Amino acid sequence: MDAETLPRWNLSARFGFTSPYDEAIDAHLKETEQRAKAFKDAFEGKLSTASLRDAVAEYEAISARRTLVSSFLHLSYDTALNDDVLKKRKGAVSQESSRVYGDCLEWFALDLAEMPDADLARQYEAEPELAKYKSFVDETRRQKPHNLAKDVERALTVRAPFVGTRPLVSFFDKELSLMKFKLDDGEVNMEVLLSRMQSSPDAAFRAKCLKSLNDGLGGSITRIAALSLSAVTGGWHIENKERKYVALRSQRNLDNNCPDEVVQGLLDGVRSAGVPLCKRYYGLKKKILHKTQGLEKMAWSDRNAPIDIGKAGNGTDNDKISWDSAVSMVDRAYRKFSPRMAEMFMSMVNEKRIDVPATDGKKGGAYCAGVVPGVGPFQLLNFDGTKQDVATLAHESGHGCHDILAYEQGYLQYHPPLTLAETASIFGEMIVFRDLLGLAKSKEEELALLMSKIDDVVNSVVRQCSFDYFEELAHTAREKGELTADELDEFWVKALTTYYGTAKDEGGDSPFDTYADVSHLWAYVPHFHHVPFYVYSYAFADLVVGTLYSSFLKTPNGFEDRLIALLAAGGTKDFATALAPFGLDPTDKSFWEDALNAHLGGLVAEAERLAAELGFTGA
Repeated sequence: MDAETLPRWNLSARFGFTSPYDEAIDAHLKETEQRAKAFKDAFEGKLSTASLRDAVAEYEAISARRTLVSSFLHLSYDTALNDDVLKKRKGAVSQESSRVYGDCLEWFALDLAEMPDADLARQYEAEPELAKYKSFVDETRRQKPHNLAKDVERALTVRAPFVGTRPLVSFFDKELSLMKFKLDDGEVNMEVLLSRMQSSPDAAFRAKCLKSLNDGLGGSITRIAALSLSAVTGGWHIENKERKYVALRSQRNLDNNCPDEVVQGLLDGVRSAGVPLCKRYYGLKKKILHKTQGLEKMAWSDRNAPIDIGKAGNGTDNDKISWDSAVSMVDRAYRKFSPRMAEMFMSMVNEKRIDVPATDGKKGGAYCAGVVPGVGPFQLLNFDGTKQDVATLAHESGHGCHDILAYEQGYLQYHPPLTLAETASIFGEMIVFRDLLGLAKSKEEELALLMSKIDDVVNSVVRQCSFDYFEELAHTAREKGELTADELDEFWVKALTTYYGTAKDEGGDSPFDTYADVSHLWAYVPHFHHVPFYVYSYAFADLVVGTLYSSFLKTPNGFEDRLIALLAAGGTKDFATALAPFGLDPTDKSFWEDALNAHLGGLVAEAERLAAELGFTGA
């Protein structure tokens, strides 16, 4: 696939800056600082007597201005991580922006959290329009028990770009993006290597890819990753202690407005019901790969192997899906469910909001950045023409639709809590999958699609919870001293065997015969560094979406409107309130096991039935 011909995003058309070095950026920052100083002079110490509605509105406007510049520079840099001049420019702007926030804006959330209840009630009574910001006000006030003194909070803010975790994580990101991995007679970047491994029906080639990946990560990058992760976990540990969070994940859970016990219920449910289903699924996949590819022993490199029945190859360009075909597949599926969401998707494509190709020096993985209402969203992909890349396009486009729908809530409230942030994205994947399944021309094609989807669900649910367990091990160990790469290797293998079982060659019950070449794979997972304990949100959303989709099949009338209302609420509703119209209650202890058995269990049972009919599971 020729990366040169694939679409790139056009940031300037939406942000209004000609380049990261545009003098308009500096003028924008200067005006933002002036407004921030005026805001502080007008409202600090006066929230109980001044117009709180006006204060929140001005805070929102200034915050959006700061995000506009930082987002433009971040997006620009994420496609040019080898540009040190741009990195320096981005860092300088970040330092200046943090100083302005610390000097002129930090006080606002602290004073709002401390505001007496009676004074706040009078503000709501005097200014009914303040009610539109209630979610922001409530979220800010929930942080009160964990806030520190103003001078401490300011110091933490202005120091962060200089000596916090941010510079280390940025350096790690850059070094990882520049890595090359040996493959056959040449070298490829990580995104291409992963794509080829996951799309190849040749077990020997897959094993070669995994070995190249693990060996490559086993060099200096694991030491850099360990240093970065040690700083992140250390910072998290001190924050938890000084801010008096009661449990390891409480800080993230509070941000998500999700009680600790609900998150623990999810993790316990995946351990008790998800792990057996995972083993059952890979046992089935092992039998199918034996019948179709002659696989004798199942390795970790076979985990995402395609069930391309009757085909062969190494994931070459002859097997690739073109970008135009991928767009058509997503558009068709979205349109069948919701023409409105399909129009949003096509607007992102046509307005050049998606940076498509997998190029050197580009940030790995994929994401969708909401930026600010009226400017975003933008998607970064590393598209290489695989079926997984089509699923990723559907996923990130779901995020984009979520952002567009929620923009009406304003900058401060359009971001949904992480427990709902993956809802539209995973639902997007689901409707594309079900559309393709309905168009399948044979039982063999149906089975291949089902197995691919189950791969995705297991990766979203069981694998992400194993990631969470790895984080738990790393964060707990950090209390006793700095983390080492060897120690993190051990935690990674422990988390893997806890969720997938001990390898069969070692006398265990796992469908995998060996876990060769896996020890360093923790080093390329970015979430550990950027957003600690984010990963459980994927499992949360996948199981919720599976249950939502079942609800859609049973009562399709009015479902689209209910889902769009959920998405349009952005951050103004917590997960319990948002899901109530669908009859779902994730606070119920039985919810997660029931969801796993119905969603993942139902897909596995469907695949088992088809595999038996096709003769792939017999002796």
